[in-house]
Amino acid sequence: MTTKAFKQHSPVLGERCYVEESAVLYGDIELAEDANVWPLVAARGDVNYIRIGKRSNIQDGSVLHVTRKHDAQPDGFPLLIGDDVTVGHKALLHGCQIGDRVLVGMGAIVLDGAVVEHDVMIGAGSLVPPGKRLESGFLYIGSPVKQARPLKPAELAFLTESAQNYVKLKDAYLAQQD
Repeated sequence: MTTKAFKQHSPVLGERCYVEESAVLYGDIELAEDANVWPLVAARGDVNYIRIGKRSNIQDGSVLHVTRKHDAQPDGFPLLIGDDVTVGHKALLHGCQIGDRVLVGMGAIVLDGAVVEHDVMIGAGSLVPPGKRLESGFLYIGSPVKQARPLKPAELAFLTESAQNYVKLKDAYLAQQD
């Protein structure tokens, strides 16, 4: 893993985190316990900060970034990822807020100021435009995303199950390192 300080901020990893060696984390980034980051992830907390919640996983090739503070947005847009979040391969999250128990599909893009509430699925390849709010309990698909339908009970259960599966996987990787 490559970590680099920027303006006196260095990535901070919580207990039992796993960050694959080809991932790159720069600046003001914090991972809560059991979070896991997979190959070729690039995360830059250079002009704002990134927070990744408990048991969340950031899969291969994803890009995480933030938006600087400016006159129109004095706080800029940090990147906030809740607990038990699954971020699929090659997703792009930029200055947005992701609630708990969310699945961001492979190749999805979530842009500045977007808010994804708890218990949401975003379909693969979907685009969440700047400032868009995705309401809890629904599947969103398309470019730009549209609310497709309510999530089924099995899908809601899968949101936590997916995160738990990645915790088990990262534990296996950590055990192999010992």
